[in-house]
Amino acid sequence: MSAEAADRVAAVTSSRPGTPLQTSWFEFLLDDSLLEKHLQKSNPDPAPVQLIIQFLEQASKPSVNEQNQVQPPADNRRNRTLKLLALKVAAHMKWDLEVLEKGLTIPVLNMLLNELLCVSKVPPGVKHVDLDLSTLPPTTAMAVIIYNRWAIRTIVLSSFPEKQTKPGPHQINMLNIVQQEKEMTENILTVLKEQAADSISVLEGAVRLKKDFYVHTMRTLDLLAADTAANGETESSTAGLRISADELHCQVHYDLGGIFFHQGCTDLPIYEKARDHFRQTKELLKKLDSTVHVHLDEKRLAGYWNACRALTGDCDPSDPQTTPYDQINSLIRAHNYPAVIEAFIKDNISRSLPNHFRRSVLREFLYKVQQGESGLDEVCHKLCVCNAVRDTLEGEILSVRFQQLLLKPSKQVVDFILEVCTRSLEKDRPSEASRRNMANFLKTLCESLEDLSLVFVVSSHKLFMELLKEEERKVLVEQMRKRSATINLSAKPLPSFYDIPASASVNIGQLEQQLILSLEPRRIRQILIELHGLAERPFWRVNSKWEVPPDYINVILGIKDNLTKDLVYILMAKGLHCISIKDFAHARQLFSACLELVTEFSPKLRQVMLNEILLLEVRAHEAMAAEGSKERPPPDLVSRVRGYLEMRIHDLPLRQVVGEECVAFMLNWRENDYLTLQVSPSLVMNNPYIKLGQLLASTCKELPGPKESRRTAKELWDVVVQICSISIQHKRNSDGRIGLIKQRESSMGILHRSKFITFTKKIREPLVLTTLISLFVRLHSIVRDDIVNEVTAEHLSIWPSSLPNIQAVDVEAVAVTVKELVSYALTLNPNNQSWLITQADIYFVTNQYSAALNLYLQAGAVCSDFFTKAVPPDIYTDQVAVLCQFLREVDYMTAFKALQEQNSHDAMDSFYDYIWDVTILEYLTHIHHKRGETEKRQIAIKAIGQTELNTSNPEEVLQLAAQKRKKRFLQAMAKLYF
Repeated sequence: MSAEAADRVAAVTSSRPGTPLQTSWFEFLLDDSLLEKHLQKSNPDPAPVQLIIQFLEQASKPSVNEQNQVQPPADNRRNRTLKLLALKVAAHMKWDLEVLEKGLTIPVLNMLLNELLCVSKVPPGVKHVDLDLSTLPPTTAMAVIIYNRWAIRTIVLSSFPEKQTKPGPHQINMLNIVQQEKEMTENILTVLKEQAADSISVLEGAVRLKKDFYVHTMRTLDLLAADTAANGETESSTAGLRISADELHCQVHYDLGGIFFHQGCTDLPIYEKARDHFRQTKELLKKLDSTVHVHLDEKRLAGYWNACRALTGDCDPSDPQTTPYDQINSLIRAHNYPAVIEAFIKDNISRSLPNHFRRSVLREFLYKVQQGESGLDEVCHKLCVCNAVRDTLEGEILSVRFQQLLLKPSKQVVDFILEVCTRSLEKDRPSEASRRNMANFLKTLCESLEDLSLVFVVSSHKLFMELLKEEERKVLVEQMRKRSATINLSAKPLPSFYDIPASASVNIGQLEQQLILSLEPRRIRQILIELHGLAERPFWRVNSKWEVPPDYINVILGIKDNLTKDLVYILMAKGLHCISIKDFAHARQLFSACLELVTEFSPKLRQVMLNEILLLEVRAHEAMAAEGSKERPPPDLVSRVRGYLEMRIHDLPLRQVVGEECVAFMLNWRENDYLTLQVSPSLVMNNPYIKLGQLLASTCKELPGPKESRRTAKELWDVVVQICSISIQHKRNSDGRIGLIKQRESSMGILHRSKFITFTKKIREPLVLTTLISLFVRLHSIVRDDIVNEVTAEHLSIWPSSLPNIQAVDVEAVAVTVKELVSYALTLNPNNQSWLITQADIYFVTNQYSAALNLYLQAGAVCSDFFTKAVPPDIYTDQVAVLCQFLREVDYMTAFKALQEQNSHDAMDSFYDYIWDVTILEYLTHIHHKRGETEKRQIAIKAIGQTELNTSNPEEVLQLAAQKRKKRFLQAMAKLYF
């Protein structure tokens, strides 16, 4: 036993003789059989998820070299074994994402699943959506499915609000560590959300596969590590743990239903997709005899199902199977609001609808009122009363909203309250608890009413007389009269901003829920005043989704007054959330209120809010432009953007994203003169985004230009090459794999590559995007060093043709960036001929010929009015035999080579009518004769025998024949691909 282990044993046994010894992580490295024995214990310590955390934490620790420089984690046997141990623990847990998600943080689970992709031999550098799962080895396909299931589940789970744990005094110094993990989590979530559509496509492909699946077990992982018989056994159809197609489909349908339900809040028709997936989940659950490998919450599934049916109208009130939920939702869709209220009153007796559902219905109506729907105030009041009576009968505390309703109620409201109370008690024999609760409610009602005439309405009601004894009634009425005599009717009322419910016995949880839901600044302040009157604690922690930028956190938490601190934090957090969902109207209200508040006491925070309001206006205008608006930004906004870029205020927290989006804004609206001539040199030196903006503006401004313009282009080239370069200290993993969150970001450039990509995706100006695409195409061409298959783009001549230090450039990073850049550009304008050709070339040089041909055809269709006009000669390069005729000089060598292929699947003989080059047709006749293919030879002879192709014809006739066949051929091809 090692000295460390001996000391640990001594320490533990001396202090706690009855406590079992906890196994340390390094002991699993020393004994291969220990892990399996440990996991088979009934209550292993450490638990499986803790082991995964320990193994991966140790494997990812950076090392230090002889020069005392921090190095990335070494790719050695120890670290590879630790990662394998983590995978084996997950395999023992049967890859149950439900359990893994509860026990592991997002960064740790991301690392674990990326290791699974690596050992499962998922091709590096290839998007999962481009993989054909049916052709992959079973365990490889399953690794891709598990990863993409986790990706969409994480997006959904991250959207749920969580209550933050309150840090104790010993945790305050850990803020930096927590912040780092939070940033890492946000980075991963950003990537997962960007790739959500791809993950959905992968999983939709998985449910179309009608075969059983196999996932890695501890044994197959051991085989992979041993490298003996690994490929043969682990890639066979029976290696690993078998999961039936129905079991996997059931789980994947559930996960897809979850992501579509999550997306439905911004796109209602998507709820129908969610409903269909949940329906298939339910059907498969009934069909399955065993659900060992299906891990889902059936209660949540039922909730999802009911919600989808309600949102899509997929229920019939007359159906005997219809649930009370369905009936209520059907009435709401039919705008039969009196029937909804009637159903709520009846439910006060039957109590078949849970309280959370009843409250959600009220919230839905309140939201409709907030959105401007008229005539619903009375419905909201009546539903609020129904819910209050239900709470009363169950002994719950009355809601804040009901107490507000009692501040100035009309006689009609009081009459309705009494009607609901009467009808909500069981007619035959109400329970003693119900009678007692209702009596207390009526007493509270009298105490809450200030108008004596309304008190009389309640106290003279039949139900009041039945439930309260005569003595109780007399005492209560006397108290009301005394209270009335002390009211100073001439007192000036407080402004509505400070209106607070009279009762202090309000449930803090309900107030916190109101605080989370409200977007009205005055209401938020009102709730906070009340909360601070009930408890003294930091209410900005109520919802973990409330986040303000790290740059501002210290300034805001430094505010001495706790109420003001909470208000500033929450107003800013809610405003930022509204911006993220493009609810700019509410964001303006929240930010304006925050600005008004901080102006009174903090010039620094005032400037912070002015900067955030500027970012809000920039994003709002860019959102309008993205939706098709051609309206230029108002001069005032452009002037404010310039003012921000020129701002010189010391000791002011600044967010880089504000500068980033201001520069993108100036580029998008072609404010090139300002960026090139008026920005001060110190700003260019200190802000990488301004430097990038200036170089892009200068390069675009000089296009097309003389050779002198290449000086600016060379500066831009050097900056981008540095961004795509890797430090000598950074080492590539032995397998060359790039993880989802790149760990090899260069510190040599003015920006990390991920931030550079984020910046480029905020640019909409076509010339700027064309310039960037051109630069990366040239850079890609140089690092690939493939002179045969060139990718084309505009303005390639302005860039250098070689690199002095080509080894330092990250080839994979350049390849990924050029693909992302062109794909993004085509989302803005799918009909840009130059971008289509570039994308087609990229597909062609990566051997994705079908996708390449599709895009070549799109490019041709765009520039020829769907082939009704001649396609310009520079559009097409050397493709299959027919397209070889499109070149300025017919490429006979490529054409003949293509025609010689006997195993092709291009249906070439069906296109002979479209060939107009006689030399190619003669070659076809010869080759079919040589092979004895009589039928195909006759088709070729028939094609060559057409009179209009006779070489003796005038040139105009031959040209006309060629043009006619070109048009017919391209239209035929377009029908196949579009």
